[in-house]
Amino acid sequence: MNGLVFIAVIFLLGILAKSNSLSIAAGLLLAIKILNIKSLPPLLEERGVEIGLLFLMLAVLVPVAHGRIGTKEIMAAFSSLPGLLAIAGGLIATRLNNMGIQLLESQPQVILGLVIGSIIGIIFLRGIPVGPLMAGGIAAFFLHLINLFSR
Repeated sequence: MNGLVFIAVIFLLGILAKSNSLSIAAGLLLAIKILNIKSLPPLLEERGVEIGLLFLMLAVLVPVAHGRIGTKEIMAAFSSLPGLLAIAGGLIATRLNNMGIQLLESQPQVILGLVIGSIIGIIFLRGIPVGPLMAGGIAAFFLHLINLFSR
């Protein structure tokens, strides 16, 4: 299937699934392709994840910077069960994201499966796409388990 047609299908699925981020991403890629902006796709491919993570970290840190999360809340993260579990979740998520990057770098063809799985999850499970890193990390973890138990 032609890349442009596939992106157009993803754009339409994003609209049907009411996923603004998926629709906007696919729409921007369609515009870049239609307008024949050749310099942008390599930049997005090489630095897009870093740029996205930068904005994600900015969004997460804004409440701290504006004083809505203070010392009391920060201390609760280290002294309450939900806070400790959140720290553990962050540790596990960052490790899985690292595994996801390694999988995507070593086997870039899996991105299609991650996108299809994300679209199915958005449409049928009312999920929220958090990006290919976590999906790739979970896939890499499953592959690791299969390799571990198939020896």
